[in-house]
Amino acid sequence: MRLNELSDNPGATKKRKRVGRGPGSGTGKMGGRGIKGQKSRSGVAINGYEGGQMPLYQRLPKRGFNKPNRKAFAVINLGLIQKFIDLGKLDAKSITEDALVESGVVRRKLDGIRVLAKGEITAKAIISVTGASKAAVEAVEKAGGALTVVAKEAAAE
Repeated sequence: MRLNELSDNPGATKKRKRVGRGPGSGTGKMGGRGIKGQKSRSGVAINGYEGGQMPLYQRLPKRGFNKPNRKAFAVINLGLIQKFIDLGKLDAKSITEDALVESGVVRRKLDGIRVLAKGEITAKAIISVTGASKAAVEAVEKAGGALTVVAKEAAAE
């Protein structure tokens, strides 16, 4: 087999329809657009327009609410912290948010770091972060460590 012998499977490719190329093509003159009207012109964008009827997306009721000032936490699991302790990238005696960012466990702090209980921790780690789940606190204390939740300083208003 050579490069010049390669070809697609039959039916895998299809030639594009070239409209407006004479009467013999079947799509000549008006190119399948019909006579006059908005859709026969170029530059038409009428998605969602229903000819003056109230569009479907406006007829349906609005639901939910997005809190504009919600907190976004960087989330980290206990199993990942244990992995980084085992690799020697984290010191189990004092794990702070800055240490987690420096070691590369999380990329950035955002509004703080929240620890969740996925995975197991065996090291006696002393962790201080902005947030933690109850299960994570219990798991760290069960391993002989301590997980303290430090409240972020309120932004100056």
